Parts: sequence; structure tokens; C-alpha cells
Amino acid sequence: MPEPLNHPASYRDPSGFVFQVDGIYYRQVHRSYAENYETLMSSGLYDTLIKNKWLIEHREVPENLTASADWYKTLLPTQIHIFTYPYEWCFGQLQDAALLTLKILIQSVGRDMILKDASPFNIQFQQGAPLFIDTLSFEKYDASLPWVAYRQFCECFLFPLYLEHYCGVDTGKILTAYPDGIPADVTSRLLPRKSRLNPGALMHVHLQTMIKPGPRMGKPPAFSRQKLMYLIQHLERIVKKLKPGPASRSVWSNYYEDTILSRQYLDEKQRLFRDLINGLHFLTAIDLGANDGFFSQILAERTEASITAIDADVACINRLYNTIRKKNIPNILPLHIDVLHPSPAIGFRNKERTSFNDRFRAELVIALALIHHLVLGANIPLDALPPYFAILSTDWLIIEFVPLEDEKAQELIRNKDRWHIPYDVPSFERYFGECFSIERKSKIPGTERILYLMKKQPVK
Repeated sequence: MPEPLNHPASYRDPSGFVFQVDGIYYRQVHRSYAENYETLMSSGLYDTLIKNKWLIEHREVPENLTASADWYKTLLPTQIHIFTYPYEWCFGQLQDAALLTLKILIQSVGRDMILKDASPFNIQFQQGAPLFIDTLSFEKYDASLPWVAYRQFCECFLFPLYLEHYCGVDTGKILTAYPDGIPADVTSRLLPRKSRLNPGALMHVHLQTMIKPGPRMGKPPAFSRQKLMYLIQHLERIVKKLKPGPASRSVWSNYYEDTILSRQYLDEKQRLFRDLINGLHFLTAIDLGANDGFFSQILAERTEASITAIDADVACINRLYNTIRKKNIPNILPLHIDVLHPSPAIGFRNKERTSFNDRFRAELVIALALIHHLVLGANIPLDALPPYFAILSTDWLIIEFVPLEDEKAQELIRNKDRWHIPYDVPSFERYFGECFSIERKSKIPGTERILYLMKKQPVK
């Protein structure tokens, strides 16, 4: 049997760890966690969470695959194929992840257990909804003690939501800098003065900055189950009421209503796009520059396919997330990722959280009305793009070329006196021909834009 490979992000919890054998992920439970694990399984809590689709399901494997002296159980969880991180989520995703954490906490307390941590890294999005994946986060509840993960919940969930609510800022980049949570003092300084008039923000943010760590004098204040339930319900009410601030909206969030060339252009492109994908077989797809997911939703009509929709505009991704929840489209995963500044590898040894480019591959990649933004807007040379798309795509690429004469391309160079050349159809086809073969091409009626279907060439 191959040597087990420990997951680089699974080292903090002394109760066990995640490892991999033959490409399959397992979770080891240490002897030290045995009592808590048996309580989770025998109390009915596990069954309730599985029934509600809130917790990842597992089965026990009667083998010590790691040959560890600390071994108690080996768990084989439902496999997750795409891992995402909180700094790649939109407001709605972080909000739903926070609410799931609180709902699980309420169920746990009702079964005399409690969550010992409240990290958003314990959650992944599956089938359009958040799913708790850390089976070892549960421990026996002591009603005399406060919730040990309260501060972590505030720093990882509540504070980023408050910042987007009051300031309209995209907290994704802030969470990249503070992956373990935004400290209370930082949040307090960033929030506007009016937030102090809000009882929730005053209690959970500003008052925390006034509590100085140090030795306690006398007996700590008594806690109780009733106090804990009040705290949880209070946090739940706060989180449910929060909305992204107005500054989160951008020009791209109403792209298909106001910004595209015309409705005729969109209708014609949609017709050509459907024709191109009609004969393609794919189970995975990435929509680069998805905006609010118009074409992602067309791809998602293949209900067996898994679609990842990414865009640099967080308002667009939040809008798409709300759409898939409202329409119940479970096979689209919206993510706030900028192709120009994709999520980097961070954490211990830069291996704890891997980069976007290392995590994402798909049989089909689509890049519609994107190339001119990258070349003319962001100054990326045209010949640098084909190798990048060839990394993300394993089979197919559907890409739209927007020529220099196009009015939207002209807007990008209006205040420039130079840009990367060549930027024209022959150069585009020559450069992409080094990595892909052009299977079909069609000019979008009423425009000079061209839609291409390309097949990835075998690596020489």
C-alpha cells in the first residue's frame, strides 16, 4: 500500500488529521478524541446533521492505514473535489456559512455537545450550499463554561460581514491578509462611528477592544445553557439582517442590462454558444470572467456537469450566488477570484492553502468578452494567454475575440498612447494555435467579434 500523505492544512487539531492514500482522502481519529467521537455518533447529533445535509457524511474503515500508535478510528468521508477558501467567497456565501455554524451549534448544545472551533475553513460549498466538513470539531458540552470559539466566530465571520455591511468593502483581500480572522481592534478602527449606535456592533466589536487580556481576579462569572442559547440566537439575528453595503455594487453588476453592446448581440452570442457546446462532452467547466453567470447557467443545464464561475467583481458573484439559491441551481459554484490576482498559496510553508492555479482544472474553459480586458486593459501580452488557458483546460476552450475596432476595446485604450501589439485576429489565431487547434469559429452577427471553439493539443 502506498505511504499515507498527510494533508498540509490538517495539523492544528490534536484530535486527528486528514491524509490521502491513492488519491482518496481519509480522516484519522486519535485515541484522545475517542470519547467525544462516540458521543457524536451515539447521541443522534451526527444523524441529525447528516439528515439536514449540514455535515459531511462518512463511514468507518476498520484499518489503521497510518500504522499510528494514536489510532482510534479511520473515517472515509464523502470526497470533495473542489476546495475553496473564505477569501474567495462573496458576502452571501460567508453569511450562509456563518448561519450554518450557528445552526450546528444549536443542534450540538441540544445533544450536550458544542463546537470547539468556528473556522470558516471547516466549511465547503457543495451542491449550492455550505457543508460542515470537520467531524472532529465537536466536544462534550460543559454548561458552566462560555463558548470557547466565540471570539473566533466573531473574527472569521461576524467582523468581515460587518465591514461589508457598513463600509461596502470587499473583505476577500483583507481575509487573505488575516486568514485566521480580522482582529477586533482592526475591525473597530475600520467601522464608521455610526456603528457604535448599533447594539450588536457595540457589543461584539467595540466592547471587545476595551477588554484587555491579563490575570483575572476572583472567580470567573458563572455561565449557563440559557446564556449560551441567548448568545447564539443574538448572533443569528444579527447575521441574518446584514446586507452588503452599496459600495459593493459596481458597473459590471448590471452588465447584461446596461453595459453590453446590445440585446441582439447577447441573443446571437447565446445562440452560437449553445450550438458550440451542443456536441461537447464535459463534466467540469470553468467560466472565466463569468459576471453574473448568464453563460454559466446555460452550462448548468447539463445537470450532470459541475460549473465553477469566477469573476473579479464581488457584487457580480454575490448576485450569481443569490440567483442559484433562488432558482435552486446546485451545480454552479460562484467564486470571487481575479484572474490577474488569483488566490495565492499561503499558510505554513505556503502549502496549507494552495493557489487557485494549483486547485482548478476543467474539461471545458470558457472566456467570453474577457481577452480585450486582459490585453488592452491589464497590459498582458496576447502571446502570454494561451499557455495559461492550456493549464486550466484539459480538453476544450470556448473563447471570444474582441477586435481593436470594437467600441468596448476602444474604451479601454481611449486614454492610452500605447498597448501590446500585435492584437489582431491573425496573431490571436497564431498564438492560440500553439496550444489549441481551432475546431470552429463564427462571427457574432452585427459585430466583428468572433467566437471560437478550440481543442487542447497534446503536450509535446
